[in-house]
Amino acid sequence: MKIISYNINGIRSAMSKGLVDFMQAQKADVYCFQEVKANSDQVQSYLFDVIGYPYQYWFSAEKKGYSGVAIFSKIKPDKVVYGFDNPVWDNEGRIIRADFGNTSVISVYMPSGSSSEERQAYKMEWLSFFDHYIKELKATRDELIICGDYNICHKPIDIHDPASNKNSSGFLPEEREWFEQFIQKGFVDSFRNFYPQPHQYSWWSYRANARNNNKGWRIDYCLVSENLHSKLLDAGIMPEAKHSDHCPVWVELT
Repeated sequence: MKIISYNINGIRSAMSKGLVDFMQAQKADVYCFQEVKANSDQVQSYLFDVIGYPYQYWFSAEKKGYSGVAIFSKIKPDKVVYGFDNPVWDNEGRIIRADFGNTSVISVYMPSGSSSEERQAYKMEWLSFFDHYIKELKATRDELIICGDYNICHKPIDIHDPASNKNSSGFLPEEREWFEQFIQKGFVDSFRNFYPQPHQYSWWSYRANARNNNKGWRIDYCLVSENLHSKLLDAGIMPEAKHSDHCPVWVELT
């Protein structure tokens, strides 16, 4: 199974920049999208059917043009779960899960705290809830692949200028501590499992020519539960794909 995770920053915009052709060329088994910013009836969804993805599952935010996640698949999942089943956290459309046999694939869009102190506080509360949610989920679904935009750089190697960003949302000590403890509870960062080299990023600001200068952040991940570690074949980042301010990240398992 090859899974591509991609914060597309608006599916309508990404489609206008060649997203469908990209998907057809890559031939992933599953696509996990974040920030779709639309409902399924607002796009030409039949185009995804044509290229081999008839199974399309969307969980959009209540607010129009905001957030939202989706999973597109070549094969039909056994089950799809929309949201956390918790109205307090589900209005922003941040998580969707598809079960394939014993393995669950999750597309998640974690909150950003960069816009205000209130949103940063919301982010930390959300992370705490997510931690508890995954702990409970692992009791019944222990083969997890959690793909998405985490909005956190785990380590200094994951950001182009750690010193000047030490007080920036996405690289705050408490966020990085959360990420570390989450991984320590039984997950593998699939990309770092294969590639320890620096200067590997998945998001770049639109400002100051950041992408051309590779002044980026690695905030998109495909984490897999430790019991899938031996099944990892490869993982990667695709900075050449430019349908968004993010780029796709991927993982392949036997």
